[in-house]
Amino acid sequence: MTAVALQRCLHHEEREAVARCAQCGQFFCRECITEHDERIICAPCLKKLAEAGARARRQPWNLWPAAQLAGGFLLAWVVFYLAGLMLLSLPDEFHNDRLWQERVINAFQGDDDE
Repeated sequence: MTAVALQRCLHHEEREAVARCAQCGQFFCRECITEHDERIICAPCLKKLAEAGARARRQPWNLWPAAQLAGGFLLAWVVFYLAGLMLLSLPDEFHNDRLWQERVINAFQGDDDE
């Protein structure tokens, strides 16, 4: 007789073992084992493998959204800065409502002269 035939399931004492876990070496019945990567393995060992794989698959930080956000703020700042410089470059008469009024009045008077 083989060693498996004499063994009982670790979790179910009334059942005889049908396989041995390749990871921990314990004996288990059909309900307590599963096949994973062409190996017979128990549920606790499968859980440990899954957790180790999840830790190994964690991806590094994706900095692209942060770079896009920073670029957007920088672009908005440049646009508003240039708009402010353009407003500051206007002559003082424009702000006193005289420059545009003079140009409009001169334009209308020039049309009447012809």
